[in-house]
Amino acid sequence: MPDITKHRFKRICLIVLDSVGIGEAPDAVKFGDGGAHTLGHVLEHSPNLTLPNLQKLGLGNIAPLPNVPPLDTPQAYYGKMRAQSAGKDTMTGHWELMGLRVKTPFNTYSQGFPSALIARFEQQTGRKVLGNKQASDEAVVEEYGEEQMKSGAWIVYTSADSVFQIAAHEEVISLEELYKACEIARQLTLQPEFSTGRVIARPFIGEPGSYNFTSNRRDFAVKPPEPTVLNSLQHHALDIIAVGKVDDIFSGKGITRALPTRNNRHGMEVIMEQLNAKFNGLLFANLGDFDSLYGHRRDPDGFGQALLDFDRSLPELMKMLKEDDLLILSADHGNDPLHTGTNHTREYVPLLVYSPGFTHGGSLGIRDTFSDIGATIADNFGAKLSEHGRSFLSQLI
Repeated sequence: MPDITKHRFKRICLIVLDSVGIGEAPDAVKFGDGGAHTLGHVLEHSPNLTLPNLQKLGLGNIAPLPNVPPLDTPQAYYGKMRAQSAGKDTMTGHWELMGLRVKTPFNTYSQGFPSALIARFEQQTGRKVLGNKQASDEAVVEEYGEEQMKSGAWIVYTSADSVFQIAAHEEVISLEELYKACEIARQLTLQPEFSTGRVIARPFIGEPGSYNFTSNRRDFAVKPPEPTVLNSLQHHALDIIAVGKVDDIFSGKGITRALPTRNNRHGMEVIMEQLNAKFNGLLFANLGDFDSLYGHRRDPDGFGQALLDFDRSLPELMKMLKEDDLLILSADHGNDPLHTGTNHTREYVPLLVYSPGFTHGGSLGIRDTFSDIGATIADNFGAKLSEHGRSFLSQLI
């Protein structure tokens, strides 16, 4: 065994493949998700789809997967993790990765928001509401965009996540007013009867039939109820670089630099730019297209293509890693595009852990909580460990 010090790895890169689950969790039936298997069903749906680079790391060693057989000598350590938190949403999954256990799930609104909430929002913002339904971003703006431009009303909608989304044309309602409306919605949705994880400003431009969302999106999230591993790392003067929506998920708490992204491809570009630069600490990234574009829309073909694109980008990313770098690939929940409904699915999430300094890979087994990742990161940097999670740092040889 090597001598494992507090800073065995100078840099850790954690990439969350949003919603890439790997089979129903033991409590899946309680969530209506019996039989869900995001990776398995996507691969089964596309018999010619292979993921050779993830296979080399040991993806096929975690669980039986079509087209991704196990290897005798994978390059990475592999395993899978079950959630202990009460919910299966994005915030809950990410918070558990960083050492929190959410005991009460956030509300979701598959039938739209309560009329009492909408009435208060209209009264306090001085504008009416259109929509108030569960819908995709593009579909809801296509449906109500022209009416919104004429009336000046808000387009309010949600998804399978706990989100209150407000869309408005930038030439009809100013960004300042849109953000103020989001702050009003944030305060209203902090009330227990209306509790919602995130309020999101979704400004758009264009004309009927050709609307486009702008880069002026802003998220107003609930703050984590307790300090996370990120806060512990920050106390040690380490860099905590958030890529994608990670900064929003943690409401900026424990983050030293936030780098928003447009899509998975841009996310990988940003990740590699950071790996090519100097930092000491954690690079924490979320790749959200799997979930928002393909899981919720039940598009297995798109989901498979996104997996293939990520797989093809892995070799370039791995070449940028030094012997004292650690790469962790995982997920925050499942979203089986061949399961019923359009919601997330309660699944195990994969765990792949790689460093050029490893002599070999091996099994990390079935982990009891997502927080084992946070515990391992804290252990590596000598930061305070949360009460949840068990470090696997000593198993990496």
